[in-house]
Amino acid sequence: MNTRSDKEEQEILESFERGEWQPVKDLKGEIVRHQGYARATLRKDKRVNIRISSKDLDNIQAIAIEEGIPYQTLMSSIIHRYVSSYNKETGRRE
Repeated sequence: MNTRSDKEEQEILESFERGEWQPVKDLKGEIVRHQGYARATLRKDKRVNIRISSKDLDNIQAIAIEEGIPYQTLMSSIIHRYVSSYNKETGRRE
């Protein structure tokens, strides 16, 4: 089988082959913890209405089509990533 890896995948593979990866001590606990993160992230319990330019919306919709996801999901993801990185940079707790 001939597969191609992108740069990030290749870096991960090389890191693994150098023995830089360590097993998780409490694997079940880590799985439960990250499942909680995923549930909290994926819960959509608020609705908002915003006005954006037609050009921005067209671009978002085009990107969403390329990614194979609904454009609202893409917009939500963009907001989530921005907010998450902002909180990390400022050191504020969520």
